[in-house]
Amino acid sequence: MKNEKSLRLETYRNAAEIQRIGNRAVRAAQEESRRMGVPNVYSLNGKLYYELPNGEITDKSPFEE
Repeated sequence: MKNEKSLRLETYRNAAEIQRIGNRAVRAAQEESRRMGVPNVYSLNGKLYYELPNGEITDKSPFEE
């Protein structure tokens, strides 16, 4: 039983570490997009939102003319 519990704890810690690494990578990619003037795209409840380089958030695609 003790071994099983420690395995679950180790699995939880590994998952938390993977999530931390992923969160850092996403933040770095968002910052790079901002520096390059490229909109960041987010999805909320299946709807796309765009964070424009000026900081404005819109649901209108800046990629369509």
